[in-house]
Amino acid sequence: MLLGLLLGLVANAAGLATPLVTKWVLDTLGAGEPLTRPILVLLALVVVGAGIGLWQWILMGTVAERVVYEARVSIIRRYFAARIDQLTRRPGGELVTRATSDPALLHEASGSVVGLINGAVALVGTLALMGVLDVVLLGATLVAVVLVAVLMGLIMPAIGRAQEAAQESVGRLGGTLEGALRAIRTVKASRAEPRQTELITGYARDTARHSVRAARRSAVVWTISWTGIQVAVIVILGFGAARAERGLIEVSTLIAFLLYAFQLMGPIGELTQNLTAMQAGIAAASRIREIEAIEVEPAGAPGTRPVPDVAPTPRRGDPVLVFRGVTARYGPDGDPAVSDIDLRIPRTGHTALVGPSGAGKTTLFSLLLRFLEPVDGVLLLDGRPYPDLSPAEVRGRLAYVEQDAPVVPGTIGDNLRFTHPDATDEELWEALRTVHLADRVASFDLGLDTPLTATSVSGGERQRIALARAVLRTPDVLLLDEATAQVDGLTEAAVTRCVRDRAAVGAVVTIAHRLSTVLDADQIVVMERGRIRAVGSHRDLLREDALYRDLVAALRITPEAVADAAVH
Repeated sequence: MLLGLLLGLVANAAGLATPLVTKWVLDTLGAGEPLTRPILVLLALVVVGAGIGLWQWILMGTVAERVVYEARVSIIRRYFAARIDQLTRRPGGELVTRATSDPALLHEASGSVVGLINGAVALVGTLALMGVLDVVLLGATLVAVVLVAVLMGLIMPAIGRAQEAAQESVGRLGGTLEGALRAIRTVKASRAEPRQTELITGYARDTARHSVRAARRSAVVWTISWTGIQVAVIVILGFGAARAERGLIEVSTLIAFLLYAFQLMGPIGELTQNLTAMQAGIAAASRIREIEAIEVEPAGAPGTRPVPDVAPTPRRGDPVLVFRGVTARYGPDGDPAVSDIDLRIPRTGHTALVGPSGAGKTTLFSLLLRFLEPVDGVLLLDGRPYPDLSPAEVRGRLAYVEQDAPVVPGTIGDNLRFTHPDATDEELWEALRTVHLADRVASFDLGLDTPLTATSVSGGERQRIALARAVLRTPDVLLLDEATAQVDGLTEAAVTRCVRDRAAVGAVVTIAHRLSTVLDADQIVVMERGRIRAVGSHRDLLREDALYRDLVAALRITPEAVADAAVH
């Protein structure tokens, strides 16, 4: 940018010298002397000015693209380093807009400071040389310049406000559109297309209204600047002609002065353009700073510390995970989502979390995965407090399967390797066989290279792919959020066997709304209103806890089903 500023100043110097050389040409012509030298100097100024201007243009264009790129990279890195709760507060579409649309506004604004300095120097230089030629005509010119500057100063802030409002509307448009498209089946099944269309186009109208408002104000600014200078030129022409007629100035001086007056259009236009771009850039920078204010995860972003290949060897019988008096909330002023949680997760075996909606089961998973930090108490992994571990170290010991089982862009193989990029094809097929999905994937023409889109596999198959990804290499702790929510009975039995096999060699923690999936759990944790109500086996809880009995009754689990589960 400094080089661009220097080039701009040199180009301005060449431009400022042109009217004086033109006066030299006219004076030489009037004196009857040869014109070769002044013409060559004039031509050299034009060529040098054009070359330097081209160099500056290319340089500043490159700088602008780098600014946009680095702003986008900064936002993207912030997203993936941010705490989960900081991201989930905003619609996904708005977050995308802030990474794509907002930085684009910095393209023109990135060089606006250089443009403003160049324009200001050119303006001052032009006025100074005008004063050298004729002070009286300079006074008339200054009146027009001051009037233009005052009017522009009154209008420019409104352009910035309109640009910022337009970007806010773009963010709301993107967030609502992304959510509606993600739920397009529900939208159509609910016959809500007209309502959603009207809602989203309303945001588009808001964006257009604010953008039109900014465009109108920009047009007013440009009109004022151009008209003001044109009026000044007319006044200078008439007043200067009268002075030349009376012999107060030479005709060549008047012509040179008029050339400088016409040159004022350049600096004032440059100032106008760069002020407008700067207003848009300020609005974009303000929104980008909001993203920079997002809190990142403690102890650095994921991946900043190496994940140990081999977990430390614990003592036999020690729990793998421990909650000690843990209390957590999702906002500084919110009620606790969980309170005074004391829980031990055995190194092997199946621990099931059950309870009504809002009981705090998902919050416990968020705490385990460090998506949420406790406000009181501490979690231990192999006896080490969570604050002593980076998020990457914690998550390197855990595997997580979400209830919605989202897929990532790419192929089936890409999804399976998402946690372990170096896994072999044989390991992938073994994981697929574990969840009874190998035959289905083998039936695809491309096998593991089949693109995995939302329509290529069913919801249950997506869930099994997510489970296969989790069990690809046996984790210390497997976290399952309703692992059988979208599978048929036969597949549910296969998943249940997979959970049982994993529980024999490691810890499995399950959130379940279908109690049939946890009847044989080694430990069942009953939660209510953010607290642990009871811990025990199915038979013990069925006998001793009224809430657990109500949950079982609500799901119509018959004594025969219970007996069958006991046999298995």
